[in-house]
Amino acid sequence: MTQIWTESSTSKFVSLRIDNDELKIHYNDTESGSEVVVMLHGSGPGASGWANFNRNISSLTEAGYRVILLDCPGWSKSDTLVCTGSRSHLNARVLKGLVDALNLEKIHIIGNSMGGHSAVVFALEYSEHVDKLILMGGGTGGGSIFTPMPPEGIKQMSKVCRDPTMENLKAMMNIFVFDPTALTDDLFETRLSNILTRKDHLENFVKSIQANPKQFPDVGHRLGEITNETLILWGRDDRFVPMDTSFRLLNGLQRAELHIFNRCGHWVQWEYASKFNRMVLDFLKYGIQ
Repeated sequence: MTQIWTESSTSKFVSLRIDNDELKIHYNDTESGSEVVVMLHGSGPGASGWANFNRNISSLTEAGYRVILLDCPGWSKSDTLVCTGSRSHLNARVLKGLVDALNLEKIHIIGNSMGGHSAVVFALEYSEHVDKLILMGGGTGGGSIFTPMPPEGIKQMSKVCRDPTMENLKAMMNIFVFDPTALTDDLFETRLSNILTRKDHLENFVKSIQANPKQFPDVGHRLGEITNETLILWGRDDRFVPMDTSFRLLNGLQRAELHIFNRCGHWVQWEYASKFNRMVLDFLKYGIQ
């Protein structure tokens, strides 16, 4: 019988000491499984581990994996803060704190957008805890040869951060995915509710960008240090993090393979959930063949 997971039934908190600050961090945890998969969400307003990955949890748990969804500081139910340095590195330190608090040894990491950036930094700084990496729509900062920077999606996201209205949210989400007709009114309403419930997150994100525009630095020069098997998944039509970032990851990482999804935007794990789930399970079991 398939286990039905809910956000409330898996919801947990942990207090972590990060950079002289005491942070209350929220995460979801299915608790059982021989291997652990940690999923890291993106930076969009109203994002959370559950909102990003709710279509991907059951396939992993049915295959015997323990799934943990981390809500990074400044999102969802986790404490807010102003980040004046690298948010990729901050999130990596938070993940290390959670790994230590839960006495985890090795983890697989699935990272989308900001979560991809953070997963790469975690692999660079805490390689002893990393097994396999799966990166979608993120992994390193830097420019693009295809797209003027900042990309259209980032401009729209900035509008939502400064003026969180339904109109601005829909304008952002309509280019977030390739086919916006798949987005429901309930999804929009839930997302906007999440945003308005924690407007302090948005305010502090804007302050963070003002203090340090490069929240997600380019670590391309260090990618060769990562020896973990890595699966890179990207949408051809990603208007938030251009597709050529995936080529830079493939070129820099020692043991990586890349799959490009046609007619797909920034949310591979949601837009092509069934295929994504099959590819992830195959990769976690067999690695790069």
